[in-house]
Amino acid sequence: MKVLYHHRTQGKRVEGVHIRGVANALRELGCEVRVVSFPGADPEREPVAATTGEGKGRLATLVSRLPGVLFEFAELGYNLVTWWRIRAEIRRNRPDFIYERYSLFLFMTIWIARSEGIPIILEINDSAVVQRLRPLWLKSLARRIEAWCMTHATGIVFISTYFRNLLADHYGRLPPSVVSPNAVDARFDPTRCDRDALRRAQGLEGRVVCGHMGVFARWHGVPGFVESIIDRLDEAPGLTLLIVGDGEDLPAVRREVEARGLGDRIRLPGRVPHHEIPQWVACMDYAFLPDSNEYGSPMKLFELMAMGVAVVAPDYDPVAEVIESGRTGWLFPRKDVRACVDQVLALCGREDERERVGAAARAYIERERRWRNNAQQLLSLLPGAQGATA
Repeated sequence: MKVLYHHRTQGKRVEGVHIRGVANALRELGCEVRVVSFPGADPEREPVAATTGEGKGRLATLVSRLPGVLFEFAELGYNLVTWWRIRAEIRRNRPDFIYERYSLFLFMTIWIARSEGIPIILEINDSAVVQRLRPLWLKSLARRIEAWCMTHATGIVFISTYFRNLLADHYGRLPPSVVSPNAVDARFDPTRCDRDALRRAQGLEGRVVCGHMGVFARWHGVPGFVESIIDRLDEAPGLTLLIVGDGEDLPAVRREVEARGLGDRIRLPGRVPHHEIPQWVACMDYAFLPDSNEYGSPMKLFELMAMGVAVVAPDYDPVAEVIESGRTGWLFPRKDVRACVDQVLALCGREDERERVGAAARAYIERERRWRNNAQQLLSLLPGAQGATA
């Protein structure tokens, strides 16, 4: 089966992980996959070096610097680029179906697919009806275009049930759909890591290590968590925090940790290449996710759980859809930083519980959340296939 996978992202960081995961899983199932990316992007070439800032192509850099409404007009204009590129791909090697990572204002792929009689499946990670980091100036137009796309696709892949219900409320009856949260590849397997050797290399022997991976930004909650726990570390003398990642708030957090003389208790190695993440997770006994959002599916959640590291996480619907509190992780009331800190400190002394819940988390991922599961779900949306829900 020939698949044309189209996206309008830079394919960096989590986006690239997701694109590679789905594309490679489809190939493992016997599909021939051609990925068409934003000019200059190459999500299938995984970055091998850790940097504090991702390099962008010249075109992407210029577009990203445009002020609000001009940026959105540029997104609209990208439909002309899509028209030329998708039609060329179809003439060169007509696909059996098109799979597109949906982007705001992008409607041309669906228009072409319908005119050519080719099934098209949309993967929804963003929407004009949710709160976004970048303000949406042409919101009314974006929603009209989105409504047309949502109701004219062959099928839709949502990252959470909350997201599916939200868009159904806004746009009415949708095409057949599946809920397909994020997943992980085979590298996230604790049997592939020498945990003791990795912990020795980081000077973590004999410690209880609670970890986190992600961006240091206020909306992810890491700075607030560190601010809240920093005065309470004496309550858990054996606890060390291992926080992997970078971002605009990392320097301030690092200065505070160093000023308090806690560099050994709160480790901040910065950003590491994605292929090294399993080695860092292998050093952790459990993990924390301070904050998320109402509709997203945090990639880090699945990567941690796959390594047998259970997570203290906020009770947003998409997270609760993955974590059964007390069995595959621990949920706390969203936005309640103190509750998150309380749980992290309490678990420091509960080795048996950490191991039991971590093992159950890993079993869940192995059973349901490898990329192969996602590929099988999206294939079920094709005409004549079974398993999709309306």
